[in-house]
Amino acid sequence: MQFNDAQNGWLMPAEWVQHAATWMAFPHNQALWENSWGVTLADVQVDFARVANAIARFEPVKMVVDPCAVARARELCGANIELVELAINDSWCRDSGPSFVCHPRLGTAGVNWRFNAWGGKSACDLDQSLARRILDSLGLQCFDTSLTNEGGAIHVDGQGTLITTESVLLNGNRNPGMSKAEMEEIFARLLGVKKTIWLPGDPDYVTGDMTDGHIDGVCAFARPGALLVDATRDSSSVYAEVVRENRRALELATDAQGRRFEMLELFEASDAVDQEAEVFCASYTNLYIANGAIIMPAYGIGADDEAAATLRLAFPGREVVPVRINQLAHGGGGVHCITQQQPAWPLKG
Repeated sequence: MQFNDAQNGWLMPAEWVQHAATWMAFPHNQALWENSWGVTLADVQVDFARVANAIARFEPVKMVVDPCAVARARELCGANIELVELAINDSWCRDSGPSFVCHPRLGTAGVNWRFNAWGGKSACDLDQSLARRILDSLGLQCFDTSLTNEGGAIHVDGQGTLITTESVLLNGNRNPGMSKAEMEEIFARLLGVKKTIWLPGDPDYVTGDMTDGHIDGVCAFARPGALLVDATRDSSSVYAEVVRENRRALELATDAQGRRFEMLELFEASDAVDQEAEVFCASYTNLYIANGAIIMPAYGIGADDEAAATLRLAFPGREVVPVRINQLAHGGGGVHCITQQQPAWPLKG
């Protein structure tokens, strides 16, 4: 569906507003996980279910499940988790699912980004239509766009600010020939964004991350004007330079309200990284804000406690819930990558 003048006013709310539900997708693609990432699918499924069960303490969870994996999903997921049977390729609902938007008069709808599996890195013939199928199942309007994008590539503060990375959206594997200005117009129209902040991301691909540098591994909003920023204590590593460049860009930026950012560092879980792994998500900023809680990635190391303490400072009044994701992390993603919030309407919080 396309917008018309009467529909101006759509906004993507911040993640901390009250949610109607969290959407996830259950992993079932054995070849992807075991051949590409070198972990056992059964173990990865346990990690996904662990995240889902943690969130389900605080809000409804809707788990998209490929027909071949329904029995396994039911085995691992609590009875309070709704299984939604839909054929899918992969399990990163943040990226292939819809980005939900709200309107003061028209309620809730969703954006269906063009999804090409992070620049053609894997099969996505089924996942390309997942956002639309989810929205259809909810009876919500679906807004299509020419922009190839993923939910993990953008963060919003609900007050007109969006942060993203050049290494993702300006990458030739997604939007060749499209300018920043054209992308910013799409964000303004679909998400109510007044200012887009561009970070370098991972331009030299030093992390090996298949997303090319999603923003949810770089920083996360704690509240308007305040960011949690990924940090490393290994100042001599190639990744340290990526961290410095992204931090420098944030220090120079102001948000849509003209504020400079207050920044709180979250030091990565470097001791958890599997040195034999092709990729490993060690970023504590890859967290999820649920109703009354922060679902944080955990790895069974001392740094988990430090990260949890920082998050309690950043989110007073929310319960910080560490969830082990060591197997999931081998796929290059964390808690935020596998979750997608559906805001409650009317908006609260």
